[in-house]
Amino acid sequence: MPTRARIAMTLAGKWLLGLLLLFAASAASAQAVQLRSSLEAGPAPELARATGDAGEDWTWLTLRDPNALQAIPIDWHLLVDQTRFERVRVIVTATDGTTQDISLAADGLETSWAPGGVLRFRIEVPGTSVRGLSLGFKNLDDLSLFRKVTAITPQQNALVNARWLLLMGLFSGLLVASFAYKLFFYAGQGQAFQRWYLSWVAVSLAYGLIWTNVAAYAYPGLAGPLAVRIDYVLVSLVVTLGSLFLLSVLEAGRVPKAMRRAVQAISLVCVACGVVAADERLVPAQASDLVLNLALLACVGTTLVAITVAALRGSRVVWIYLAGWSPVIAVFAARAARNFGLVPQSDLVDLSTFAAIAFESLVFSLVVLDRFQSMKQERDVAEASAREMEIEQETLRRAAHSDFLTGLGNRASFHDELRALYRRAPQASGFTLFLIDVDFLKELNDRQGHDAGDALLRHIGGRLAGLVGEHTTCARIGGDEFAILCDEATGDAGRMAEALEGMQDQLWSRYSWSGELSLSIGSASSGGASSPAEIFRQADVALYEAKRLGRGRRQAFDERLRLQIQNEIDLVREAEAGLRRGEFVLYFQPIVELRNGRHVGVEALLRWNHPVRGLLTPEAFACVLTDKETGPGVQKRVLTMAIDELRRRPGFTGTLAVNFTAMDLTGADAAHNVLRQLAAAGVAPSSLCVEVTEGTILGKPGDPGSALQVLHEAGVRIALDDFGTGYASLVHLKEIKVDTLKIDKSFVAGLLREGDESEEIVRAVLALGHGLKKTVIAEGVETVAQLERLRELGCDYAQGYLFGRPAPAFDIEAKFQDAA
Repeated sequence: MPTRARIAMTLAGKWLLGLLLLFAASAASAQAVQLRSSLEAGPAPELARATGDAGEDWTWLTLRDPNALQAIPIDWHLLVDQTRFERVRVIVTATDGTTQDISLAADGLETSWAPGGVLRFRIEVPGTSVRGLSLGFKNLDDLSLFRKVTAITPQQNALVNARWLLLMGLFSGLLVASFAYKLFFYAGQGQAFQRWYLSWVAVSLAYGLIWTNVAAYAYPGLAGPLAVRIDYVLVSLVVTLGSLFLLSVLEAGRVPKAMRRAVQAISLVCVACGVVAADERLVPAQASDLVLNLALLACVGTTLVAITVAALRGSRVVWIYLAGWSPVIAVFAARAARNFGLVPQSDLVDLSTFAAIAFESLVFSLVVLDRFQSMKQERDVAEASAREMEIEQETLRRAAHSDFLTGLGNRASFHDELRALYRRAPQASGFTLFLIDVDFLKELNDRQGHDAGDALLRHIGGRLAGLVGEHTTCARIGGDEFAILCDEATGDAGRMAEALEGMQDQLWSRYSWSGELSLSIGSASSGGASSPAEIFRQADVALYEAKRLGRGRRQAFDERLRLQIQNEIDLVREAEAGLRRGEFVLYFQPIVELRNGRHVGVEALLRWNHPVRGLLTPEAFACVLTDKETGPGVQKRVLTMAIDELRRRPGFTGTLAVNFTAMDLTGADAAHNVLRQLAAAGVAPSSLCVEVTEGTILGKPGDPGSALQVLHEAGVRIALDDFGTGYASLVHLKEIKVDTLKIDKSFVAGLLREGDESEEIVRAVLALGHGLKKTVIAEGVETVAQLERLRELGCDYAQGYLFGRPAPAFDIEAKFQDAA
C-alpha cells in the first residue's frame, strides 16, 4: 500500500476512535427512560373511543406501569420511533384527571421531529403525576417494526440532539468533500469505478440526512412516514452501490465472470426489495421488511465471497476496500440482529451506522486514489512503449497490405484502392481494371515443384512492378492472379494493355528448365460499371472468356459479354421459379456392354424444360448450377429425382449414374446425407453411380475426397468422367477410390481420323483401366465404325447416340424390358 494511503488510513482510524469515545461519553451523560418494553397493545382509551379513534384501523399501546416516569420532571419529551402510519395520537392522563391530547396527521409533522430519526412530542404533565399514557396509530404498518419509545428531559434531549448533529456534521462534511474532490479533481477521467463511487457517496449522504431527520431542517415535511419510505429504498441502494463499486474498482480478472453476474443479480434483487418494502400497501410491511433484510444479508454475503476470491487471486485493492467495508458490515449486522429481535434496542447502533459509512467514504476515497495511481503507472508504461508499438503497427500495416511473395499490394490493399477510386467519383477520371491470370501454373508446380511456381510469380510480379506508374496500382490478389488499376485520362491504361501484350510468349527460364509466359487477361472500364463489385465482375467475366478462347490473350469486357451477364442473371432468377414449378427433369441415356449389346445402366442427364427457351441442356444454364444460392437447390432436386426413379423400379439391376458437383460433396456429412436418402427410399447403394470430373475434386473446398471415400465404402460406385482431359489424372486415381473411368467423347470422335493421336490415348486409358481393374466406358459413340474399333481395342462398355439419345425415363425402361 502506498505511504500516503497508510497515513490516511491511520488518521481515519484515529478519527473513528475519537468519534466513538465521544458517543460513549455523551451516551453515559444522556440517560433516558426506555418505555417500549413497558408498552402493551390493548383497547383504545376512553377519550379515543369518544372521538371515534377506536376502530380496527387503529393500534393502541398503553403504558403498563406509569411509575416508570416518576423521575421525569415537568415539561418532558416523548420520543417515538419513526414508522409508517396515517395518523398518530398521544393521550397522557394526570392523577388529577386532566389529560393532554396530541393528535397529528402523517403530513403534519413539520414541528414534531427530532434528530436521530424520531418523532418528538412535548408532554406538559409531570412524570410524577402521570396516571396513564396511551400511544395510538391509525393504519400502522406493523407493530413489530415499532421499536423505540423514550421519555427524556429537555436537557437530555438537547444533549442527544447535539450528539446527532455533531455526527451528521462530520458525516456530511466528509461525504460532500469526498464527492466534490472526486467530481472536480478527476473530472474527465470517465472511469466506471469513479461513477459508482460518486453514486454511492450521493446516496449515502441522502440516506444519512433523511434517516436522521437532519434533512428536515431544510425541508420540514421530510420526516415521519415519508422519510421511512424513502429510507427503505436508500438503504438498499447504499449496500448495492457499495458492492457494484467493488466489482468496478478491482483489477481485471480478480473475480470470475459468473461471480460478477451473481453479485450484480443479487444487487438488483436487493434494490427491487427496497422499492417494494417502501410501500406497505404493496406487500405486508412485516414480510417486505424481512425479505429486504434477507436480501441485504445476501448482497453482503456474496460480496464477501467476491472479496475472498479477489484476495486469493492477488488483488491489492481489495484489502483497502475491505478495511473500509468491515465497520459497515459490522454495524449492518448489528442492525439486522436488532431488527430480528436478537439484541435489544440501542441508539449506539444507529450512531455507529453513520460513523461507519463516513469512515467507509474516507477509505473508498483512498481506494479510488490508489486505483488512479495504478492506472497512471500503467499509462506511463503504455506511453513508454507507444513509440515501439507505433513502429510495429506501421510494419504490420504494411505487411497486411503487401504480398509476401512479390512485394506488390495484396487483395486487401487492391480492394481498398478500388473502393477509394469510386469514393472520389465523379472528381476522379475513368480507370481500367486488368485482371491477369498466370496460365498453366498448376502444371508447372506439379512438374517442377512449388519453388518453380513461386519463382515464376516473383518474375511476373517484378515485370508488372516495372510497369507501374504514378497513376497505376498493381497487386497480387490470389494464388496465380494479379490486378492492375490504370488511369485512363493519362493514357496509362492503353500503355499498360500494350505492355501486357508484349509480355506474352516471352521466354522465361529457371535452372535447366525454360518456358514461355502465357497470361490470360480480362479488362473492364469504370465507365460501364457503377460500383467496385460490378467492375470486378465484368473484368472477371472477360478473364474467363479469355481462358475459354484458348488462354494467352486479353479480352476486354464488351456488349456481348454484358448481354451474357444479363442472360446469366435472368437464368438464375428464372431457375428459382423453375424449381417451384418443377421444370427441371431428368433424361436418361443407356450404357451398353459392347460384347453382347446388353444395357447395364443409364446415365441421368439434367434438362430444364423452360417455358419460353425450350428444352435446355446443362451447358446452356451452367451459371445456374454454379450459383451459390440456386445451384444447391437444383442439385438437390436432381438427386431426389434420381433416387425416386430407382425407388419406383425395384427390379432394376443396373446402375443409375448421376453427375455430382463440388457442392454435393462438401465433406463426409454430405455423403451420409446421400446414404440416408437411399435408405429412406429402400434403394441399395450399389444401384447408384456418382460421376465426377477432375475439376470437381481438384482444389475444391469442403473435402470432396472424403465424401467420395464414404460413398465408395458404402457400395456406391464412383466414376471419373471426361478422363484424360484434365491433369494429374494418375495422382487422382491413386488418392480417390474410383470404380469406373469414362473416356471423353473428344477422343472417341478422333479414333478414325488420320494423323490423330486419339487412338493411342484410348488404348492407353484402356490399358491403364484394365491394369487397375477399373471399368472403362467410352462416351460419345455415334457410328458403327467407332463401335467396332472400340471392340477391337478391348473396350467393354460404351454410351452415345448410336445406342440411344437422352430420353424420358419410360422410353429407357422400355429398352431394358426389350433387352431382357
